[in-house]
Amino acid sequence: MFNSIHHAAIICSDYARSKHFYSQLLGLKIIAEHYREERSSYKLDLALADGSQIELFSFIGAPLRSSYPEACGLRHLAFAVDDIDSSVAMLVAKGIEVEEIRVDQYTGRKFTFFSDPDDLPLEIYEI
Repeated sequence: MFNSIHHAAIICSDYARSKHFYSQLLGLKIIAEHYREERSSYKLDLALADGSQIELFSFIGAPLRSSYPEACGLRHLAFAVDDIDSSVAMLVAKGIEVEEIRVDQYTGRKFTFFSDPDDLPLEIYEI
């Protein structure tokens, strides 16, 4: 019935900062950018290499998301990578703080976490 995840939507507190983070630092390709005047809001569509997407939104006065301690709801967004060591090195070289690489006790795969500008937990998972 469900084929794949098409996109994940993220609401950011500082549109310019988050646009830079996702497009310039993480290297996601900008597909489309729209300013919705009636909402005073931006919508930015970003693509990953496999065609999945992230929609980045800005809304005036949106409340901050509670990430720590972990709250009910979406826990994090995970990106699949071929080589976690080179991915971590790329993030660190761009000034992004990354947690220590761990090994998933169930799959034996390496993973780690970092955060976006609004402290949204992001994971990289070696496939």
